[in-house]
Amino acid sequence: MTKKKVKVLVLTGYGTNCERESGYAAKIAGADDVQISHFAEIVQEKVKIEDYNFLVFPGGFLDGDHLGAAQAAAIRIKYTKTKSGKSILAQIKKVHEEGGIILGICNGFQLLTKLGLLPAADDNYFERQVSLSYNDSARFEDRWVFLKANPNSNCVFLKDIEFMYLPVRHGEGKVVPKNEEILRKIEDQNLIAIQYTDEHGAVTQKYPYNPNGSPMGIAGLTDPTGRIFGLMPHPEAYNHPTNHPKWTREGIFNQITGISIFKNGVEYLRKK
Repeated sequence: MTKKKVKVLVLTGYGTNCERESGYAAKIAGADDVQISHFAEIVQEKVKIEDYNFLVFPGGFLDGDHLGAAQAAAIRIKYTKTKSGKSILAQIKKVHEEGGIILGICNGFQLLTKLGLLPAADDNYFERQVSLSYNDSARFEDRWVFLKANPNSNCVFLKDIEFMYLPVRHGEGKVVPKNEEILRKIEDQNLIAIQYTDEHGAVTQKYPYNPNGSPMGIAGLTDPTGRIFGLMPHPEAYNHPTNHPKWTREGIFNQITGISIFKNGVEYLRKK
């Protein structure tokens, strides 16, 4: 039986700055083809989104985040068409509907929420149910955080992952639901994918373990299918044990790295 090819498209442009690390992470995770493309190349149809089954929206500062994190980018994607008149948002939707997977990291996570792809509670896609706003600390947070995956989540990116330790670097990482009902649905439908914890693995609101004040320690969300995943921490920034801030002191070479998230995505597509 021929294995399904995993084709990764990392979308960049107008302020992203983690596209190369994200592409590298996908490559060493085993993807067959990794393409890093600027938004303008999508518009000019030099690259076609529907030719890929794994989309990555990397971190950075889209449009400088001047209108709010990823707000301008969300509007651009919603209303821009390619030179032949195709909707870019419709192409992203098609990838998902045909069984593809989507990963949004930091600014990419902010973008997915503002497009309404996350959390999509009650299967209401393209409805903005949450946003990401300023950290409670009122400053940019650049630190490593403890994380716990929700064991009841069906997120394909978190298979066999229980705990992780990853870096964050953001100024707008606090999940803000549209209302209390949405927050309840996110919890009840297991759309919380990963949460901030203390060093003992307990989900927390305490700073700095929870670097932004997100309710219920939310660090990442998934959609009802488990095939869209957005998170504020940067898995691509922990692609080798030597990236760990204590790698020379604590013998962490057997610790899980962020590449596991990419590997799970690749393996899911291969097994489909």
